[in-house]
Amino acid sequence: MNSKMISLNKCIWLVGLITAVAIVAGAQMDSRATSFMRSMEESMSRMDSDMRSAPMNGNSDHDFVTMMMPHHQGAIDMAKAELLYGKDPVIRRLAEEIIVDQQSEIQVMQLWLTKQTHLSSKVEH
Repeated sequence: MNSKMISLNKCIWLVGLITAVAIVAGAQMDSRATSFMRSMEESMSRMDSDMRSAPMNGNSDHDFVTMMMPHHQGAIDMAKAELLYGKDPVIRRLAEEIIVDQQSEIQVMQLWLTKQTHLSSKVEH
């Protein structure tokens, strides 16, 4: 084989290798994006379902709280997806803050519901 043929074979092999690497990288990027979107869709679907099945009693304050808790949990779940897949440090920090804030607000709402239940049981007796 002459040197031009060897160089051509090396060039073809190199182009093939670069193409293969690009295809794998593209598939991984698509896979990450698909995984992120799947996670977001699951979070939103669960949130919608949980909000629809929240125990309502006709008291606006109670009903607001029971619907907001799954709404906040949905925000937490979406923020966790951002932490798994996101790269921007500002948005990742925002996601961390959302998790802390929303968890705190869920705790406040749970405490309020517990107090309301306790007060209702005292009034009934």
